[in-house]
Parts: sequence; C-alpha cells; structure tokens
Amino acid sequence: MTTAQRDETHAPGRYADVNGVHLYHETHGEGRPMILLHGGLCSGEMFAPILPALTAKHQVILVDLQGHGRTADVDRPLDMALMADDVAALIDHLGLDRPDVVGFSLGGGVALHTGFRHPEKVGRLVAASAHIRRDAVYPELLAQQGQVNAAAAEYMKDTPMYELYQRVAPRPEDFPRLLDKIGEAMRKDFDFTEQVRALRVPTLVVAADADMAPPSHFVEVFGLLDGGLRDGGWAGEGRPAGGHALAILPGLTHYDIDQSPLFAAVTLAFLDR
Repeated sequence: MTTAQRDETHAPGRYADVNGVHLYHETHGEGRPMILLHGGLCSGEMFAPILPALTAKHQVILVDLQGHGRTADVDRPLDMALMADDVAALIDHLGLDRPDVVGFSLGGGVALHTGFRHPEKVGRLVAASAHIRRDAVYPELLAQQGQVNAAAAEYMKDTPMYELYQRVAPRPEDFPRLLDKIGEAMRKDFDFTEQVRALRVPTLVVAADADMAPPSHFVEVFGLLDGGLRDGGWAGEGRPAGGHALAILPGLTHYDIDQSPLFAAVTLAFLDR
C-alpha cells in the first residue's frame, strides 16, 4: 500500500484478494445470502435507503466493484465479464452456497454475466436497469456517454459521484482514470442476446417505466427467457419454464429506482418465492 492510499483500517468492511483485485465488501444482516452490486461511478453505499428492508431476512453482501468505492482500480479494462469473475471468486472466498446475486445498472450487467459464466455459483438473479444491447439505449444518452472521459472530471466536482470517490476511494486522484475507463466501456458495442437466451439461473428482469432504455426492451429480454409468450394459466403452468419474471416499476427512472421501496419489494418477493 502506497502513501497515496487511504488506511484500510478505517473502512467498515473487509477486503478479499481475487483475480488481482483488492475487492472491498461489507456484510449486513443475517439469513439467506444476497450479493448486491451497485451502478457505475457509485458504490454499495447507494443502497442505504433500502438496505434495512433487504436485511430483514437476508444477509446482504455489498461489493464495491473494480475501480469503484473502496476498491482501487487495477491494470485491466472495466469489463463486466471480468467483474463477474471477481464476484464468483468472492463467493468462493466467503464460502457461500449459491447466494442470490442482485445488481443495478452496471451491477445488473455484472449480475447477468455472473449468471452467464458461473451459473453453478448462483441461486437466483435480479438484474435491474441492465440493458443487453447498446443500441437499446436512447440515442441522446448514447451521445452523452460518448463524451465521458478524464477531461470531464473537472466538470463533475460538484456531483455526488465525485464527492463519494474523494471520500472513500483508496486513491482519490484516480477519478479521471475511472472516467476514462467507464467511458471506453460505454462506447463499445455489445449484444448479449444469445447469452440471455441460454441463461439457466432463475432471473428477475427489473426496470423503471422511464429508464435509460424503453420498457419494450426489457419486455424483449423477458421474451428471451420464455416470458410473455402465452397466458400464464390458473396454476402458473404457462409461466417461463426457468422461473424467470419481469417487473416494470411505475413512476421511477434510472436515477432513483435503486433507492425505491418498490425495487426492494419486488426483489424480495422474487428471491423469497
């Protein structure tokens, strides 16, 4: 640890060395374990408003993903597949037996990739506000994402994301580096249609009714999981064979769904079925 890094002893959680990443995580509550993954430029702290509801019956493991929160960046791209491998390694490190994995936005993508790549390690999966094709995002937002780079750091100094990073990051001076990496990741084209179609982990697809992608996109994702193709039947016999589900939450956006009691409620309803 260099002199530029903060003293880890002041952090309320612990670190696990996985895949070359010094991965920060906190454990709250007791019960069936749930790994909870934050959005881009944020940390596990973003779930504070709904954490009491989630921990009422679950042990919640908040993870700060590579380069976010209290986890320092390493010399590799910000890639959801690599971060999913970190989550899988953390599951092994903690000795967890098929925990549920819940993620929002970037974390939702990482949760999906954990299900794609390590289905044997996951119980149930919740992916909130996680589009599976880059072109599903509204064009004006894609244009904004294309402008994210280190030069934007100066203009973000009054934002909650910058304040969080300066307060908790091991190397606060790395914020421009994080913007460069996340901007590069957002500019890359992707399409996870076939991976979703092959997903065998029971999955809840969640979105706000005014999200970064239209509700129709998340209905499309549900369709890839055998959902929305027929009547569900009196006994649920027509529901998706894999136990998948869909929730479009009313009155919310990409920027407040993570703190909504509705998100907590549908997550718990799905995990506790």
